[in-house]
Amino acid sequence: MAATALCAVFAAVLAMGQAVVTRHRAGGGADLAALAAADHALSGRDTACGLARRVAEAQGVRLVRCVVHGEVSDLTAEAAFGPFVSRVRARAGPAGDGPGGG
Repeated sequence: MAATALCAVFAAVLAMGQAVVTRHRAGGGADLAALAAADHALSGRDTACGLARRVAEAQGVRLVRCVVHGEVSDLTAEAAFGPFVSRVRARAGPAGDGPGGG
């Protein structure tokens, strides 16, 4: 009985660890893709989002949404591992753009 309970707890801890790793992978990929898109935003949306997509794929995540306004990129990336799927939104651009900036 105790062994079964310990196995169940261990399985739950492993599952939680996989969910956390998936979330961090999505966040890192989204951040890098947003920086790449913002860096090339003046080249046009297609160029910036194309580069963001390549960077996201290199990080093992999928770019779900990409919007570029001026020099600011706003995108959403998704990572999946087993039953866990995590979507993360990231923004990048010059300081002072957006709410609260100045």
